[in-house]
Amino acid sequence: MTTPHHPIAIVGGGLGGLTLARVLHVNGVEAAVFDLDASPAARTQGGMLDIHDDSGQPALRAAGLYEEFRALVHPGGESTRVLDRTGTVLLDDPDDGTGGRPEVDRGQLRDLLLGSLPEGTVRWGAKVTGARPLDDGRHEVTLADGTSFTTDLLIGADGAWSRVRPLLSDAKPAYVGISFVEVDLPDADVRHPVSAEVVGAGMMMALGAGKGFLAHRETDGSLHIYVALAVPEDAFDGVDFTDTEAGKAYTLGHFADWDKSLRALLADADGPLTPRQIHALPIGHRWERVPGVTLLGDAAHVMSPFAGVGANLAMLDGADLGQALAAHPGDPEAALAAYETKLFPRSEESAAESAANGILMFDEDAPQGMLDFFASVGG
Repeated sequence: MTTPHHPIAIVGGGLGGLTLARVLHVNGVEAAVFDLDASPAARTQGGMLDIHDDSGQPALRAAGLYEEFRALVHPGGESTRVLDRTGTVLLDDPDDGTGGRPEVDRGQLRDLLLGSLPEGTVRWGAKVTGARPLDDGRHEVTLADGTSFTTDLLIGADGAWSRVRPLLSDAKPAYVGISFVEVDLPDADVRHPVSAEVVGAGMMMALGAGKGFLAHRETDGSLHIYVALAVPEDAFDGVDFTDTEAGKAYTLGHFADWDKSLRALLADADGPLTPRQIHALPIGHRWERVPGVTLLGDAAHVMSPFAGVGANLAMLDGADLGQALAAHPGDPEAALAAYETKLFPRSEESAAESAANGILMFDEDAPQGMLDFFASVGG
């Protein structure tokens, strides 16, 4: 059998990889996307995203999808609340429609990008297990089903645990000291009115030393809650989160002296609890130019979520890379060099901001650090 060859192969069908494929398509360049999910509906895509006017929005303009994106915006989603552990509201900043970070549902945004690509662009159920260099900048990529393909240009858009990254860097994501337990409260206004009132119309942060509740109101009327804990990396090892009540009891044990209206965000949750450790690559992660391969999004710069820029950066990476390739036809190395020149300093700045915000949010005087931050930026 002849090994399939793709001039441009994108590993990962998340927002960054799809933005790259779309920007290339708009510029008359086709690419193949390989995603490990069996289908677009194989798993939920997470909660709300605020799409920034200096990153995600320019990426969508480059993709020719800005107006379609505006139709997905969740009115009121930019509202921000900060509470302390007593449930006292210390900051309540409503969404007046003039902000630069409108909220959209991640799944709807991904569907928009998928629907903008030619049929067959994404190869589903294609789990990459490894890649190796050949010659002249080409690479061979192996899949879990035992097949392989070759490519002239390999782009790793495959997230924090990228299988493409080892071609460029030995760096691995490290635990940042914060873990989440994620839960949902469906149909909140009817079934959980107190929690709906606590969260408000957009984002809510209830913060204390080493812990907190971070919540978003979703477009379907549910509340998505991230319970944050500053705990050792092995803290969850002995907890069976598939036993919902046991998982709740363990997590609520960290909030014994918190107001019952905040504890209810977890205690009243429907469905499973999802534990999640937060990992990040070293701030300033970069690599020497290697012919025929590069990274974008979390594969290049996974960071803690505390600056709210991960998805935005992935989309901007994808748009910048697509435009660079279109601007240097026949010279991919010039395109990759131009792209990485922009990628590295931008990633370093955002990663440093994310790390600093993580300290502010859960420091001993929390939530004062975040109140000071919002005051400094006019929030």
